[in-house]
Amino acid sequence: MNQRIRHLTVALIVLFAVLFIQLTTWQVVRRDDLVADARNNRVSLREFDTRRGPIVTADGTVVAATEPVDPATNTSRFGYQRVYPKGDLYAHVTGHYTLGFGRTQIERVHNDVLMGKTPQQQLEGAGDLFSRADTSGSVHLTVDSRIQQAAKDALGKREGSVVVMNPTTGAVLAMYSNPSYDPNLVASHNGNSVNTVMTELQADARKPLLANAYQERYMPGSTMKIVTTAVGFETGFLTMERVFANEREWLPPNTTKPIRNYGQRECGGDMLEVFRRSCNIPFAQAAVEIGPSVMVDGANRFGFDERVPFDLPGAAASTFGGLAKDFDDSLALLAIHGFGQGGVQVTPLHMTMIASSVANGGRMMKPFVVEQTRTQSGTPISTTSPSVWKTPMSPATATTLTALMKEVVRNGTATCCFRLANGVVGAAKTGTAQLNPEGEPERSHAWITAFAPADAPTVAITVFIKGVDDEVSASTGGRLAGPVAAKVLNTALSVVK
Repeated sequence: MNQRIRHLTVALIVLFAVLFIQLTTWQVVRRDDLVADARNNRVSLREFDTRRGPIVTADGTVVAATEPVDPATNTSRFGYQRVYPKGDLYAHVTGHYTLGFGRTQIERVHNDVLMGKTPQQQLEGAGDLFSRADTSGSVHLTVDSRIQQAAKDALGKREGSVVVMNPTTGAVLAMYSNPSYDPNLVASHNGNSVNTVMTELQADARKPLLANAYQERYMPGSTMKIVTTAVGFETGFLTMERVFANEREWLPPNTTKPIRNYGQRECGGDMLEVFRRSCNIPFAQAAVEIGPSVMVDGANRFGFDERVPFDLPGAAASTFGGLAKDFDDSLALLAIHGFGQGGVQVTPLHMTMIASSVANGGRMMKPFVVEQTRTQSGTPISTTSPSVWKTPMSPATATTLTALMKEVVRNGTATCCFRLANGVVGAAKTGTAQLNPEGEPERSHAWITAFAPADAPTVAITVFIKGVDDEVSASTGGRLAGPVAAKVLNTALSVVK
């Protein structure tokens, strides 16, 4: 009998050991694999039915929040609903939080903070472990609701982007793109409705789900002349005394096709003259004189062909359109890139950073939209400290460029339509990027990048309007983008102290 009991005891011990090993394997060793398995939606369902913290603008406007669902009208299995009170206004900043299509933008990057899962939040909530206290945190933006609304209103129905930045810190004060989308429609508990909306958004050729202000890049036209001028002054190839011939066309090396000024007009003179009038030929000639190696290196000092270190995901890298060796046998292509045509492409966010580097004495700051994250009690979890990303030019070159950009406003391509309130003097560069070859119907991107007040800058802005075809001319950037920039800057200057 004792022997049978011993055998049974050994068998039970073995079985318990096997059970313990299996439980350990499933609950510890394979835990992460099981959580990540697409067939396991328990974690997603549990998180989706939990209170999630708010996203708040710099001036206290709640732009994303979680609300309890009224039990009397609730037709879903969930007790909470993620809502976006301002609809499409902040969609490309907050992103969306959905059950079937995941998380994007702030909702993705700071998911742990919003869910209360960071170590600091868990420790803070440890005393209420058994009361299931709300440990969700909040994300506080640098974006100001008044400037953001002004950007949307000024852009109107035109397709394009507006980016506003503090040039000395890199804080993004507004960032709006049209088209946008309403994240409420994809955060719904109605799966069929969400699928329909997402299918339509994904099929839209205008890409409303993308934050076009920093996730798409475009030909910059004459705004690129800021970079060419800076490289020229930094390397000694250009001076304020340099005088360019007054001519209608110029034949660069390695081609039989001449480069012309916009509208084939005659244009030339000293640096102040060719910059304010935005002549193409002088900047094409300057790029060729500077040469492929120095020109590409100079563009790279501005961050071209390198991903911008933004605190939102998916930032596109602006590109100069080639390596130095790509231009060695194609100086004509280098010439075209010198005034922002050809393969040069820039994001509106990066163009704002370029203008900001002029405003900030040659220093280009890392851009950011999150000022701080906080626990439920308001204790800071993380705070963004401004930091320099690039130093593409000296303070002396930045001062010279400021003078040139002031002349664009005073007596150049921005004079017609870029006027600031209360006598504030701004500095700007316009751009009209020609999208169709000569002889075809004219179509262009319209740009302006600017900062104000010119001599003590507190705000920088870029306005980009996509693919315009109404009375395209050399002044299209100033005429179309200029008024938008002026309206937004007037609001920003009244807010930023």
